[in-house]
Amino acid sequence: MTSAVDRLLADESGRLPRADARRNAERLVKAARIAVAEVGVGVSAHEIARRAGVGVGTFYRRIPSLQALLGTVLDEILVEILDLADRALDDPDPWNGLRVFAVAYVRLRAESCGVGEALGGAGGDALTVRLASLRDRIRRLVERAQSAGVMRADLAWQDVPFLFAAAATGERTLDLQADDQQWERNLGVILDGLRPV
Repeated sequence: MTSAVDRLLADESGRLPRADARRNAERLVKAARIAVAEVGVGVSAHEIARRAGVGVGTFYRRIPSLQALLGTVLDEILVEILDLADRALDDPDPWNGLRVFAVAYVRLRAESCGVGEALGGAGGDALTVRLASLRDRIRRLVERAQSAGVMRADLAWQDVPFLFAAAATGERTLDLQADDQQWERNLGVILDGLRPV
């Protein structure tokens, strides 16, 4: 797969960018990924440039647009999630595959504002194909576990993404502060609830 940097630097001429241009683009992609995790998809070009240690002018010389950068970064993250789902589908144990995927998926949701927003549709039409592919893989993971008798059969596969999203809770509720492992405990209860009675 072509890297995020290569996709952003691609032009019609086929010329390779100068080494310093590539380094700046790499810094911007890395900074954008961190900023999306911490701030979400509402992060500004100025904030990304500041985090990358470049001027905003360099940002716009190296990157087609803020939307292109954010779309590319979110697409790259969704591809990583799809790879996790594919590995889970390859696991000979359907429950273990679903469980391992759930842990990785919910961890990403809990640790990245932008991932949660993208999975909720904030990435717009650019992510439609990736989201459809992810829905298909989650459906297959659920149906596979149900067919093996290791997951409750009375749940629709569509319930599972909502349950996983619920595990990645916010930082506060009822004036209580969640700790770093709150999502793991939430997910453990959810996974227990998915098992047959």
